[in-house]
Amino acid sequence: MRIVSGIQPTGNLHLGNYLGAIRNWVRMQDDLEPGSECLFFLADLHAISMPHSPAELRRATLEMVAALVACGIDPNRSVLFNQAQVPAHAELQWLLNGTARMGWLNRMTQFKDKSGKNREGASVALFTYPVLQAADVLLYQATHVPVGEDQKQHLELARDIAQKFNNDFCSEDAPVFTLPEAFIPPAAARIMSLRDGTKKMSKSDPSEMSRIELADDADTIMKKIKKAKTDPGSLPSEMAGLEGRPEALNLVSIYAVLADEKPEAVLARFAGQGFGVFKPALGEVLVETLSPISQRFRELVEDREALDAILAKGALRAREIGIPTLDATYNALGLVRARERG
Repeated sequence: MRIVSGIQPTGNLHLGNYLGAIRNWVRMQDDLEPGSECLFFLADLHAISMPHSPAELRRATLEMVAALVACGIDPNRSVLFNQAQVPAHAELQWLLNGTARMGWLNRMTQFKDKSGKNREGASVALFTYPVLQAADVLLYQATHVPVGEDQKQHLELARDIAQKFNNDFCSEDAPVFTLPEAFIPPAAARIMSLRDGTKKMSKSDPSEMSRIELADDADTIMKKIKKAKTDPGSLPSEMAGLEGRPEALNLVSIYAVLADEKPEAVLARFAGQGFGVFKPALGEVLVETLSPISQRFRELVEDREALDAILAKGALRAREIGIPTLDATYNALGLVRARERG
């Protein structure tokens, strides 16, 4: 099994990022059988498909590396790198553009969502984004790709491109590309804002009190939890009692995810008690979980040399894995390249 997955570099990482995606990556790495491999990459090439600040992208990329390692991704056990250091991603995308079809890309809902009413003003990169996603996984002969509901369409496109390329340019017994299968990770926790239980926790919220950031220290975490919005009611004994109480549901859900318990078990323990009791208990669980991560994250963010070394090591391994596929693609297409001498 070879698992390949990417994540866009975003700054100000918070509890929602950790519980929603990063923790699943760590579990994938830890659950791998001998001989299998995980490749995790920062999708910085994808990031430039939308308007961006170069300085912010650079900062966010390094911050994301620090966060992933602090959360448990081990560069000695997984291949961790950013796309920009592996030119084969962009090369393979161009080669696959000849196989991808306009009709296929026109059906991609993400382009419609992100371009909105200004499709003519959207970048070409946003339109061809799914072909780069296909290159991201096909380059490494990925057998499995973790996908959520919003990415299933892109994985199907990658399989369509791989299948058409193999049919058009390869013999039946010697295909260039492996058709990756979807890997459905455990349902990611949906973490909501501490100020509004109907909205997802987000770095774009102007209030820092709406989120727990990975860089927060213990005192800041406790302060944010104590000030988190709640209602005057006490905690019920059953989940039905949380209906119509989004803030209460959010805090109970966070506790349950961090403690690896069912929400029902949390309610059974705190039933009848108010948030004056529950919030400090939740804060303690958060501090216990996040303090080691926060400390390691802050150390790594300040160590540019260590971050560069991690990315360089991962990129070297990624290039080694991807070269045979890239060479086979050029060869299948009939493109003339320099022959090795010797």
